[in-house]
Amino acid sequence: QVQLVESGGGLVQAGGSLRLSCAASGRTFSSYAMGWFRQAPGKEREFVAAISRIGGTTYYEDSVKGRFTISRDNAKNTVYLQMNSLKPEDTAVYYCNAGLSEFPGKYWGQGTQVTVSS
Repeated sequence: QVQLVESGGGLVQAGGSLRLSCAASGRTFSSYAMGWFRQAPGKEREFVAAISRIGGTTYYEDSVKGRFTISRDNAKNTVYLQMNSLKPEDTAVYYCNAGLSEFPGKYWGQGTQVTVSS
């Protein structure tokens, strides 16, 4: 029942920043834990970050800790991924994910391309 629409991807130089947004349908956004995954060329999809329903608990893949920040605004039905100090190895398609209790969640966004040049 949840539809996710992502935006904010693009091309950025190493060391730069991007903020990804994921807008969710429905009025029960706060019922869902949210996350971000990414898939680089030739690699399988991997976990990046997740946030609990209210936003009090966050989780990060080790390689992005200290550089990426996940947040949510339940009033706007939106989850964000602030990405700082980007590296070429961060280049991937980034996917928004939502779920009630499963991991990964049942619902996926269409993906947004992030390309970091050296």
